[in-house]
Amino acid sequence: MTTSSVADGDRAFFGHPKGLGYLAFTEAWERFSYYGMQSLLVLYMTKTLLLAPHVDQIAGFGVFHAVIQAVYHPGVSVQKLSSAIFGLYSSLVFLTPILGGILADRLLGKTRTIIIGAVLMAIGHFLMAFDATFLLALLCLVLGTGCFKGNIAGQVSSLYGEGDLRRADAFQVFYLGINAGVIAAPLIAGTLGEKVGWHYGFGVAGIGMLIALALYLYGRRHLPPEPGIQRGAARIERPKLKPGEGRTIALLVMLLPVMTASVLCNQQIFNAYLIWADTSVNLVFGGEKVPTTWLITLDSVVSVTFLAGMVVFWRVWATRFREPDEIGKLTIGAFISVLGVLCLVAGSAIAAQTGAKVSIWWCVAFHVLNSIAFANMLPVSLALFARAAPAALGSTIIGIYYLHLFAGNQTVGLIGGLLEDMSATNFWLMHAGIAAGAAVVFLIVGRFFAKWLSHENTGRA
Repeated sequence: MTTSSVADGDRAFFGHPKGLGYLAFTEAWERFSYYGMQSLLVLYMTKTLLLAPHVDQIAGFGVFHAVIQAVYHPGVSVQKLSSAIFGLYSSLVFLTPILGGILADRLLGKTRTIIIGAVLMAIGHFLMAFDATFLLALLCLVLGTGCFKGNIAGQVSSLYGEGDLRRADAFQVFYLGINAGVIAAPLIAGTLGEKVGWHYGFGVAGIGMLIALALYLYGRRHLPPEPGIQRGAARIERPKLKPGEGRTIALLVMLLPVMTASVLCNQQIFNAYLIWADTSVNLVFGGEKVPTTWLITLDSVVSVTFLAGMVVFWRVWATRFREPDEIGKLTIGAFISVLGVLCLVAGSAIAAQTGAKVSIWWCVAFHVLNSIAFANMLPVSLALFARAAPAALGSTIIGIYYLHLFAGNQTVGLIGGLLEDMSATNFWLMHAGIAAGAAVVFLIVGRFFAKWLSHENTGRA
């Protein structure tokens, strides 16, 4: 039975293949572990790890610190150093999916590579519970995420045959799973880390990764056979590149710098935004300051709402009007992202004039607009790359897709340190300007080049 026929006949998970349910829940727990750790990382470094005596206990930190100083020049500032480390770590987890894609496409297949990645990530989270193994923990998480991230997204796409229009909606469902994990992560791991002890937060992130691995192992029988892997008496041969697919790859790569600029506002949420909010935003409710990491939960709750809302919105829109293509939705999302970060500009400017802390409602407005933008950008761009990628290099191209997040998080780490040198108003205005530039370029690309990535021209549905 072909992948297409399996997909067409399997509608057990809300009209989608049963495998999508297992992949979405696996991703939810993997993201719980990932964002549980990441929501604590910058606060942990600035408040504990990079201060004496903890910093002296990190194995290999002398050499690592010398490299960071040579590349990022953070000086002696703990905030700048933590921002640089965050930028390096959070960017590398989006670079290694290329290696994970090559490993899956050419050697092990997606399933084995994903299992290796999950094990490495679980080890990394548990190693975060100890100061001495901090750098080793980051290495395990970087390599594990590289094996896991792109390949599980590729398996989502492989559930659907050519011409199956459910694929785009499947990635919206997949991102709902991601955001479900992100919602829970700060509430559980974040609260444990800030209120009880940092290492408790990292430990519960490791438990979440073990749950993700168990779910994946249980549900893998519902996933389609992989090319080049023996299943019973049949063997599916690996596809080869077809004429014209080189141009498709080139076009996708050319989109990466624009996508990088468009996501800076969203990626900064886990870095300078948390540090700024911890000291500058009024987070006191009922006479007590709530954990700063709860802002991540706020963002995720709003994101889930608008991810689901945008699926419904575009379905209703399509009944009366022409639905925008992927580039059109990316353009819409980029312009809305500008409006979101301008809320932080306004809140910072008002606070500077009045001498009061920034009202939480400016942050709420930012998260609402940023989430609408996110719903039209991240899942849409991933669906575009998954659809247009040549079958011979499916996982590799999805790994290349994550390069824009690699570059974005590198940039976030570099410019995040400027928060200490600039006023908050100018800092967020800089982000708004970068996002606006990306939106304009998307508009131009949509006008002149989008047809080159259409279903007809890529030859894939």
